[in-house]
Amino acid sequence: MGGVAGRNPKAQTVRNMLLALAVIVPVALVSYVFIPHDDKKDPVRTVDYRVELDTARRAAPYPVAAPVGLAADWRATSVSYRAGGKDGSAWHLGFLDPDTQYVAVEQSDGPPAPFIDDVTQGAAKTPGTEKVGDATWRRYEGEKYNALVREEHGVTTVVTGTATPERLTKMAAALKAAKG
Repeated sequence: MGGVAGRNPKAQTVRNMLLALAVIVPVALVSYVFIPHDDKKDPVRTVDYRVELDTARRAAPYPVAAPVGLAADWRATSVSYRAGGKDGSAWHLGFLDPDTQYVAVEQSDGPPAPFIDDVTQGAAKTPGTEKVGDATWRRYEGEKYNALVREEHGVTTVVTGTATPERLTKMAAALKAAKG
C-alpha cells in the first residue's frame, strides 16, 4: 500500500522547510548586520579622465576639447576615444552636473549630420544660437537631450544631455581644445 506506516509526507515536507528556514534566516541576518553597507552612498562611479584625454589628444587628428575650471561638484562618469574608421575619430566625456543631470562633450571629424543625430539622441536643430566666448553654437532640442553644436575646422563639437540650457552653456564655456 505504499509508504511507511505512521509518516505523513506533507508534514515531513513542512518540517524540512522549517528546518531549512531555521538555518537560512540567522545566516542572512548575521550577514546583513556584519557586512558594511551605506544606504546613503552615491551609486555613481566617477572616473579620472586625464590619461584618456592625453591619449586622445596625441591620437586625434583634431584638437580634443575638455573642460577646465569646473567646480568639484561636476563629476566625470564616462570617457572614451575611438580612432578612425568610416565615421571618423570620436571623443566622448560624460559628466553629472551639480543637479545630477547628464552633460556630455562629444567630438568627431566624421560626417556631422549622423554624428549629431546619434549623440543628441535625435534632437532637432533650432533657429537659435548661443554665443560662448568667441564661438557661436547652434541650439538643438529633443525629447530626451538638448544640445549645443559647433562645426568648425573639420570637427564637430557637441555639448549635450539632460541638463538645463544654462548648464550646457557652462560646459561649453569651460571647454579648452588642445592637440597633444
